Amino acid sequence: ANAILGVSLATAHAAANYLSMPLFKYLGGTNANRLPVPLINVINGGAHAANVLDFQEFMLVPHVSSTFFENIRAAAEVFHTLKKNLKKSGYSVGLGDEGGFAPDLKSLEETFDCLVSAISDTGYQPGSDISIAIDVAASELYDKEKGLYVFKKSTKETAKANDLISMYDSWTKKYPIVSIEDGLDENDWDGWTALTSELGGTLQLVGDDIFVTNRNRLARGIEQNVANSILIKLNQIGTLTETLETIALAQDSGYQCVISHRSGETEDSTIADLAVATRAGQIKTGSTSRSERMAKFNRLLWIETMLGGEASLVNPF
Repeated sequence: ANAILGVSLATAHAAANYLSMPLFKYLGGTNANRLPVPLINVINGGAHAANVLDFQEFMLVPHVSSTFFENIRAAAEVFHTLKKNLKKSGYSVGLGDEGGFAPDLKSLEETFDCLVSAISDTGYQPGSDISIAIDVAASELYDKEKGLYVFKKSTKETAKANDLISMYDSWTKKYPIVSIEDGLDENDWDGWTALTSELGGTLQLVGDDIFVTNRNRLARGIEQNVANSILIKLNQIGTLTETLETIALAQDSGYQCVISHRSGETEDSTIADLAVATRAGQIKTGSTSRSERMAKFNRLLWIETMLGGEASLVNPF
């Protein structure tokens, strides 16, 4: 992002303050009452952690309740159970860039097993109460010279796009996975079309690197049946107005929107207001640790309290 984004957000905040309105109401009006389901990072890998996990994020998706408060509480409980279980198994509980743990787990499957166990051990039902989302960040795995995906941090094995699609398919049958972000390389449009055709009917497929919150790239994706959801990052496109335009196109086209933080964050909580203002339904803002992550959750809790009986939360899964 450059200075334009700072000016854009400052202008919006100033206008809301001038009218004595919270930002989410200024941006969203009377319909700004839907709280998002949080996608909560609990295990880091890929470029965000010094371990052998090739995938970047493993997240909890709590939908145990129709309130944001109860969903956050459930996820926080599982987070602490996971910490206890990892320590018991002899793994490090140091944190990655986004506040999730960064254990040196032996495989991706072991990671999923750890999450399912933590959910169950906390007293929740995997799938019906709390599900799993992953950010593959497949562009980090893609070797342009070989034209293959390489599991660089673990086995060094290679895979084609169809191999990854088959792998995702098998995992969704074994684990309560409801969302996969950046499952293929950002320039593999044909692969993305195949992925969406194969799994898009039953799974949320989130495009981040392939869309970069850009309205034109999203329009191409809609035309080519690429993904069924878009990750929204304010600093990718540069202004609040352009961000809102991209969200509008996505929602008008039946795409889910996931409002997102960045791996490097501050305690600014604007994206919390944006999620409610646009009725996005989902927010991805790290783990239930680290103040720059918790600031967004705290803002959403405040918004839910302020809305009172007007507040709603709908499980998009």
